[in-house]
Amino acid sequence: MIETTVAPTEAPAKHAPKYTRNQPYSSKVLVNDRLTGPESEKDTIHIELELEEGMHYLPGDAVGVLPTNRDEQVDTVLKALNCTGEERVLDHYKVEISFREALSSRLAIGKLTRSAVNQLGKIAGDKAPAALKAHLGPDNKAIAEEYVWGREFIDLINDFPGLITEPQQLFQVLARLTPRMYSIASAYEAHPGQVHTTVRVVRYHSHNLDRQGVCSGFMGERMPVGTQIPIFLHENNNFRLPVDTNAPVIMVGPGTGIAPFRSFLEYRQIMGHKGDNWLFFGEQRSVSDYLYKDQFQTMEKDGFLTRLDTAFSRDQKSKVYVQDRMRENSADLYAWLESGAYFYICGDAERMAKDVERTLLDAIALGSNSTLEFAAEYLATMKKEKRYQLDVY
Repeated sequence: MIETTVAPTEAPAKHAPKYTRNQPYSSKVLVNDRLTGPESEKDTIHIELELEEGMHYLPGDAVGVLPTNRDEQVDTVLKALNCTGEERVLDHYKVEISFREALSSRLAIGKLTRSAVNQLGKIAGDKAPAALKAHLGPDNKAIAEEYVWGREFIDLINDFPGLITEPQQLFQVLARLTPRMYSIASAYEAHPGQVHTTVRVVRYHSHNLDRQGVCSGFMGERMPVGTQIPIFLHENNNFRLPVDTNAPVIMVGPGTGIAPFRSFLEYRQIMGHKGDNWLFFGEQRSVSDYLYKDQFQTMEKDGFLTRLDTAFSRDQKSKVYVQDRMRENSADLYAWLESGAYFYICGDAERMAKDVERTLLDAIALGSNSTLEFAAEYLATMKKEKRYQLDVY
């Protein structure tokens, strides 16, 4: 390994990226492997994509993927609207394309939104049936939110047929099909010319239909090795390794939240950084859901990964989560923070990140033999010093 004094946050000279969400790079899929075992309730995949010479990223950055809607989804919408797909429409940039292309790559026909319901109501005007009117406007927000839950655009036009009279109207009703951002799971220096990411393929059954996440389904089922997909790299300067290469880092990444920490660890290892590394990883079962197990265990065995704490919630009668592992190690956590450690969280924003923060506050209070008020002030100082960083979704 090479000793370096260059700050990890330093990047090549700033310039406008060649490829963006509006002008993506056509990347070749190099690897698309399932990480989870056959016993797993989840389908988590590891994706490796080729980059053009000159494309570069830093640990903490994201890769944007532009998906397409499934052909069968497009076909069902065309059938419901009594269209062939050959009709001509103007896209968001006033470029003329076929209606099929619009439904495939321009319009969000997946997850139904309250906005789409309201826009359909505006188009229908006086012809809107009472059942649709009952979902419109701010006064009916709760009813509308309950209706759209678990539904897609096809459900809306099946429930309220005949209100769309021409294909162009869908550009008023539906939002754009936008790129999905995935935390990068590789260090460029370890994999030159490549970018890796970790994706859970979302599948579910709702309102009598099998459904899937727009982009995760695209990556899991329609991105075999050798295909070309549109991507771009996205900077995330709010999620960066410490400039001090000797600073310790603590990383909490359950599930696919592990992705950026694989990048962090690969980067620190190949660059010869001396700071200690502590990783918390959680999933359902160790036998089927231990993502990147061999790599992390090798790092631990080699002494590079100073501490590795795992929490597999279904491996015992009582569920155990990363927060429980943190709680068990409160004294050590506080000692690491006192030595200048940076603390990182990646994953679910709604529950996990909030639970981890509460547990960290408890650990600070316990470790310092002080109060939660002191812990809150301590954490506020960490945030100001950028020693507490989140990448949540």
